[in-house]
Amino acid sequence: MNLDPSPCQSCGACCAHYRVSFYWQEAVQRGLDEGMLVQVSPWQVCFRGTEAKPVRCVNLEGEVGSCVSCRIYEQRTTPCRSVEMGDEKCLQARAAHGMGALE
Repeated sequence: MNLDPSPCQSCGACCAHYRVSFYWQEAVQRGLDEGMLVQVSPWQVCFRGTEAKPVRCVNLEGEVGSCVSCRIYEQRTTPCRSVEMGDEKCLQARAAHGMGALE
């Protein structure tokens, strides 16, 4: 598999496919602005834009499949960090956006 140094920055499919929900305390610990969050249960929040379809995280900048970046990359939450380049979740999100597997 030949991967360029940052294929995620030319993809962004995971940020426009999955609901990004996590324990509310993680938002506090990471210093996230409450305005970017939606309460989904008494203990869970998610990033605005991922709570309903079509999904697109409020923190995603750019065009999916072209050039993207995360506004809060250093503060990203556990669900964001759990998707790894080329793993099953990555490939499912890419397929949903009409993108093939990474080469």
